[in-house]
Amino acid sequence: MIRLILNADHLAGALGEALRACRHRLFIATADVKDLHMGGLMPGGRAAPQGTSILEVFEQLSRNGIETRLLHSGVPSGALLGELKERGRPALLHMRRCVRLHAKAVVADGRWMYLGSANLTGAGLGAKSPRRRNFEAGIWTDELSLIDPVLDMLDNVWSGNECTTCGRKDYCPVPLEEPRL
Repeated sequence: MIRLILNADHLAGALGEALRACRHRLFIATADVKDLHMGGLMPGGRAAPQGTSILEVFEQLSRNGIETRLLHSGVPSGALLGELKERGRPALLHMRRCVRLHAKAVVADGRWMYLGSANLTGAGLGAKSPRRRNFEAGIWTDELSLIDPVLDMLDNVWSGNECTTCGRKDYCPVPLEEPRL
């Protein structure tokens, strides 16, 4: 199965599908990560009130025993860092930053994947108003021949296997840095 996801359908069709399907491990790759606020989405398909923070989603995933890996390239937004400082990082949320990462993917349990252009931001996923969202395109798939190589690449970055040959060390003095809280 391969399904096209366009524009405002990203929130439900990418992140929403992953949250409904995931039972063990969620891997998110994004260039930008911000304090995304959304409604209607929680792990396991539960409804969430409008304005639910992505951090609340990560907390619920952690309570459900789901490990979440968030690999990003940019410094998280000030609002998200503030939330993390105030609430603390959920126990099963692990974050790493690699300045060379530009991939955008959401992989649930290694069995379902969103791959496309949308960052983990309100504009990227269409959580903002229709006049403030980005124009995005991606796919949602369960094709392991597509998922496995993407997940292998992300795991290589996550584990630091790409650091030894990285040409951007001047911009990344701390390989795979965790956010400073």
